[in-house]
Amino acid sequence: MLRARLLALLLVVVAGSAPAQGFGFGRNGGGQIQTPFVQNPKYDGRFTFARLSYTTMTSPYYGYYYGGRPAWAHGYDLAERNLSQILNSLSTMAPRLESGVVLNLDDPELFKFPLSYMTEAGFWTLTDKEALQFRKYLLKGGFVIFDDFRDENRNPEAWHNFETNMQRILPNARVVDLTPKDPIFHSFFEINSFTVIPQAYGNGRPILRAIYEDNDPTKRMVAMINFNTDVSQYWEFSSTGFRPMNEANEAYKMGVNYLIYAMSH
Repeated sequence: MLRARLLALLLVVVAGSAPAQGFGFGRNGGGQIQTPFVQNPKYDGRFTFARLSYTTMTSPYYGYYYGGRPAWAHGYDLAERNLSQILNSLSTMAPRLESGVVLNLDDPELFKFPLSYMTEAGFWTLTDKEALQFRKYLLKGGFVIFDDFRDENRNPEAWHNFETNMQRILPNARVVDLTPKDPIFHSFFEINSFTVIPQAYGNGRPILRAIYEDNDPTKRMVAMINFNTDVSQYWEFSSTGFRPMNEANEAYKMGVNYLIYAMSH
């Protein structure tokens, strides 16, 4: 109860302090595509939110629909900065607050960051080099969150594309449906029911899935998959009033649990 009250208070702080936008966006591709200007901070050992970038699948899937941004940049970088503020206030992790990093899946720098995050994995394209290097990252202890993707008119095969890519990274990996009993939902906050999970799309129920090391649920989770919802949208818009405070509260609880799990497993 105390944690829930504190989190509600912190949401007010985030709402009043979060800047309107991160690094800004530059126009490209005939004024249609807006690609973020990214300047990663120098690594200093602090926990830093690492967002994964990739080449966005284009026609006929139109992965640039969100303000002309590439699919990997949806929510960048307000979502991670707001979540880091919450984590900083609730824990002793002392994360980097001013910015995260953006890295390709085959960037050797990624091995410095135990947690990585990808948005819109339905539009994700993958090279052989990226598949090999990201496999090494996950097997060496890396943890990845996939968020904000679904099967829809714009991309009717989002899940198939994601699953195909993951099979290239972790051949024979099995994706399993989670229940509220799974340890990740109790790593900090107690999440005992999935009915509290915000549904950003308004279509069906959120589906929470995972991949475990050696396909063994008693071992470490290597991938957390939020399918048919967009949990990070609530992190992004909690400072704008666009999403209800009580829903943002639950989304932050999930995000904090994911981060604490990643850092303790």
